[in-house]
Amino acid sequence: MPKATIRDMTDDETGAVIALWHATGVSRPWNDPVRDIAFARRDSHASVLVAICAERLVATAMVGEDGHRGWVYYVAVDPEWQGTGLGSAIMEAAERWLRNRGVWKMQLLVREDNLAVRRFYEHLGYRDTRTTCLQKIIGAV
Repeated sequence: MPKATIRDMTDDETGAVIALWHATGVSRPWNDPVRDIAFARRDSHASVLVAICAERLVATAMVGEDGHRGWVYYVAVDPEWQGTGLGSAIMEAAERWLRNRGVWKMQLLVREDNLAVRRFYEHLGYRDTRTTCLQKIIGAV
């Protein structure tokens, strides 16, 4: 794996984070990335982690906890850096972020048809919990 520094993102990295999310396809038109970043960074219950290699932002993971479980979103690795171990490294950093807060369960959502990503997470030890995620929009978007 290339030498990477993984840390909380800074305000001036918002554009680079969003560009990476678009380049990797982890963002969706119905999710406003600026709003998601601001929401995650509003208090100590969540963060956006970034990996920096050769002075370039090359990976992200949005991590947070709800008082019971941890969650990770927006895991992305620059296509030029995929296959180098950065995906595993950013996930390890997200797990460590949660463990440091006393959280012992980490969950994530993967689209059902995204088999390659499912295999990646299964390789890291994640398992299908055979549950259904239900959602309701309860506020203004």
